[in-house]
Parts: sequence; structure tokens; C-alpha cells
Amino acid sequence: MTVNDAVIRALDIGPDSAAAERTIDITTLGARSGTPRRIEIWFHRVDGRWYLTGMPGPRGWYANVRAHPRFVVHLKHGVTADLPATAAPVDEPTRRRVITAVLDLQNRPEIAARVSRRQNFDDWFARSPLVEIVFEDEQLRTASSTRSG
Repeated sequence: MTVNDAVIRALDIGPDSAAAERTIDITTLGARSGTPRRIEIWFHRVDGRWYLTGMPGPRGWYANVRAHPRFVVHLKHGVTADLPATAAPVDEPTRRRVITAVLDLQNRPEIAARVSRRQNFDDWFARSPLVEIVFEDEQLRTASSTRSG
């Protein structure tokens, strides 16, 4: 697959990106059933790498990628692309950096108002799902390492 500029631009999100720009769909395989499951989720870019996380607590998508790490990222707003990827676990220092960056975004007034309360770092750090998105396409991995996040 050749990655075009539109895909790279769609993945080049940052702290000031709109909610629509960070909204993707993912298709995972059910942890027990193996059945494809597609959901809408936000993705985040920190230090030139992409991540999936969510509110503290159990999440079906997280159980799915733990059981079956390969999944598909479906870009939508402005570009349509289906990008094969693998969910990779993160170490504690990375978890701290990513959760801090995500909460900086989540606690902005315009977003915090939508979720009805300020998000707590300790709760997110202890209980939120978090994986790195590692795209199969080498061009995407190279593009991520040459751009800042």
C-alpha cells in the first residue's frame, strides 16, 4: 500500500485538532467470539506516536485487542482509509506521558463540559485502557518518526 499525503495529514493530529479530526473507527475481533466489532473512538498522537485510550474502567475494545492485537483503523473525516495495525502495550513512563497529554485535552473547558466533570490523573493512570497503535505500513511508521506530536 502506498500512503498518500491525505492519510498522513489525517494522522498528523495534535493538541489543537478538532474532535472530528481525532475521531476514527476501529475494527477489532471479539475477545471470546472472534467476531469483527467496529466502534467509534478518539485516537491521540503523543511524541510522534499514536494511541488509543478511554475513560477509566473495562472496555470491550481493549479486551478485544489484548486477545487479538491486530485490528484496523478506519479514517473518516476528510479521508477514507482502512489501515491495518497492531495494538502494542506501553511501559509506565510512556503511560504517564500519554495519560498526561490526553487529560490536558480532556480537561479543556470545551471538552470537560461534554463529559460533565474534570478528569482525574490518578484514576486514569490506574484504570484507563491504553495501547499504542503500530501501523503495518512502513511509510506511516516513518512519517510518524519524522514529525513531532
